[in-house]
Amino acid sequence: MCDATGTAVGTVLLENDRMRVTEWRFAKKGDNTGWHRHAYDYLVIPMFDGTLDIDLPDGTRVQAHLKNGVPYDRKAGVEHDVISGNDFECAFIEVELLEDPRPA
Repeated sequence: MCDATGTAVGTVLLENDRMRVTEWRFAKKGDNTGWHRHAYDYLVIPMFDGTLDIDLPDGTRVQAHLKNGVPYDRKAGVEHDVISGNDFECAFIEVELLEDPRPA
């Protein structure tokens, strides 16, 4: 997922022809994924209640308020840096859909 080095730790938990499942762990407030562009559609499953700050290419920062276990999805092409806004360790699971979404 990442094109640039951040301070969050990404651990691939499963990878096959169809999907890649990565745990992203932020040890402290301010830890980040690094700037990256998603090559695939993806799903995020937060493992905490809290906030992530999202830096966007146009220089804006938005906040995402997440609830433990409540997923959200995005399409390929999203570009951002994800930063922990929490005073505690937090993590989420990212599932990238590696298959071409168009029928054969």
